[in-house]
Amino acid sequence: MRYLPHTPEDVAEMLAAVGAKRLEDLFAAIPPECRRREAMKLPAPLTEWELNAHIDQLAGRMAAAPEYKVFVGAGSYEHHIPAAVGFLASRSEFVTSYTPYQPEMSQGTLQAIFEYQTLAARLLGLEVANASMYDGASALAEALLMAVRVTRRPRVAVARAVHPLYRQVVRTYLDPAGVEVCELPFGPDGTTGGVGEPAEFAAVAVQSPNFFGCIEDVKSIADTAHAAGALCVAAFSEPLAFGLFKSPGTLGADIACGEGQSLGIPRSFGGPGLGMFATRRQHVRHMPGRLVGETTDIEGRRGFVLTLATREQHIRREKATSNICTNNSLCALTAAIFMACLGGTGLRELARLNYDRSEYLKDRFRAAGVGLPFAAPTFNEFTAVFPPGYRETYRRLLDRKIMAGLPLEPYYPELVGHYLFGVTETMPREELDTLVREVQS
Repeated sequence: MRYLPHTPEDVAEMLAAVGAKRLEDLFAAIPPECRRREAMKLPAPLTEWELNAHIDQLAGRMAAAPEYKVFVGAGSYEHHIPAAVGFLASRSEFVTSYTPYQPEMSQGTLQAIFEYQTLAARLLGLEVANASMYDGASALAEALLMAVRVTRRPRVAVARAVHPLYRQVVRTYLDPAGVEVCELPFGPDGTTGGVGEPAEFAAVAVQSPNFFGCIEDVKSIADTAHAAGALCVAAFSEPLAFGLFKSPGTLGADIACGEGQSLGIPRSFGGPGLGMFATRRQHVRHMPGRLVGETTDIEGRRGFVLTLATREQHIRREKATSNICTNNSLCALTAAIFMACLGGTGLRELARLNYDRSEYLKDRFRAAGVGLPFAAPTFNEFTAVFPPGYRETYRRLLDRKIMAGLPLEPYYPELVGHYLFGVTETMPREELDTLVREVQS
């Protein structure tokens, strides 16, 4: 009982207050077959040092950089983060800030979010960005729900080359809402083959770069969608691509949404992430999440406020556009600091460096006789195909602390022997050469 603050007398008093005789009575609503009948089988107590050693042993079972050479992206990417980013983002006034309901007390937090919105909108090529969302997957799901509100059509089309986990989240959101999700196949070059007849769709969603790393023809898809009165939703998991390739907005996308983890946020074994979301001004009242706007007070001084608050759950809830009623503001601030540190020129240089590293590994694979099934241009990652014996090579390399790609067969059963490789600026050429030699041996 050393970790429980309540004495037996405290427990008895609380049980009497709720009309229960025993603690077990509090769980009467749980069916008996769902209850644990015996005590948990825990190991014997450990000393602090024994526990630390045990935790280290468990941690050693995780294949993580820098101990492992991880050639996998698949939605989460290792990048160098300038020291200034962590230093500024960890300042106490940012870390401890809460929801800026009262603008009189929250001008610093509101301005930081406003600056993030400005940078995000510029990066994505659209007019309005919100204050961020949970992650890329939920941002895509919310974008499709927004398209249903705008068009009043109960069906959406999602490219099968969109991240498989994003598509799972989309169905989790849309199925209960009665929205039908249709999947669009990918073609031989690794990009979405065709939109079909979009007249009945609220939106057509593609990801670029897609899950295979391929650059989609967003403009063509957007033109086809617009001709049928549907919206074009452009998702992404690697926003650094827009330092080199055209942004979604300039290609005609009505909504751009995705994961912003690459913008100065550590991978952290999968979270937290940053859901980025931007749209055109004409759709702003349908946009989920919070929005910080710029205004002036009665004395004409510049100020910032939460605006169009009917989308939120804290006011006029029956008119809220989404159940998203918070934002990852610290992650958004981190991304804003990262983008401000690099600037436009730095972002282009970093994107080019990532592209070159990935292309170098592709060229080395091609020279070594490794198959590259998709001909479309790629960014940061690409798909390679190996003969059946590669599975043993994969395990052998993993034992040598080299994670040589992500098997695609669990996500795409037809892609037997296909592996997704991710390369960023953090991987020197010497490591890429080593990978190619090990794959051949």
